[in-house]
Amino acid sequence: MAGVDQTFNITGMHCGACVSKVTAALQPYAASVSVTLNPPRVRLTDMTTGTIATLQAAVSKAGAYTLVPDANVQPVRDTAADSAATSWLATYYPLLLIVAYIALVSLAGTANPTGGVDGRAWMTNFMAGFFLVFSAFKFLDLRGFADAYAGYDLLARRWHGYGYIYPFLELALGLAYLFRIAPDATNVATLLLMGFSSLGVIAALANKRRIVCACLGTVLKLPMSTVTLVEDLGMAAMAATMLVTGGHI
Repeated sequence: MAGVDQTFNITGMHCGACVSKVTAALQPYAASVSVTLNPPRVRLTDMTTGTIATLQAAVSKAGAYTLVPDANVQPVRDTAADSAATSWLATYYPLLLIVAYIALVSLAGTANPTGGVDGRAWMTNFMAGFFLVFSAFKFLDLRGFADAYAGYDLLARRWHGYGYIYPFLELALGLAYLFRIAPDATNVATLLLMGFSSLGVIAALANKRRIVCACLGTVLKLPMSTVTLVEDLGMAAMAATMLVTGGHI
């Protein structure tokens, strides 16, 4: 079940750093959080958990900020029970479908003389498709992705600009895999990028935070779960395998 959209006025903000703090504080409670300094306003899109008191407590921890609901504010619905009732397959169907298509297309040009599939060629194709497709979803709403990513990534939480750079890193890796550019360096970069990314996911899961995964940007709103961790570690594992086996194609 979809959540509700909420708009608040907010007092106590003075600069861009305040905007980043408030955004990070409220990110766990909605699919998308938009905070503006002039006018000082907060908009939460598809809010599925929390109450006004919960939101106020969250921003108070971030600084001397106070939320002021609009006159026509709607009561916040806690749909945790609805979310729990949603099946795992129904929740992750879009992600599974995208990954399945990438895996299928990656078979192109991977046949070897024995009639089987060249595993290293398949992994290279898959990683190219993965990074290109997933970066494309992020580019559809770059600001929204950066805001969402700041909610759990270790670097993006401290430097909001990293969320704007990350999709370009994925795009660069996708093109490098596609055109077989510097395979060893590309695999090392993937191992480092995805390994570091997984640390933020592990921390979020360990703290049992209910946040939206930004892997597909803000177009497809998926909850953070072990699926996200498997996604990051899976890519890191393939890069490591390519390095160990000499992944030149």
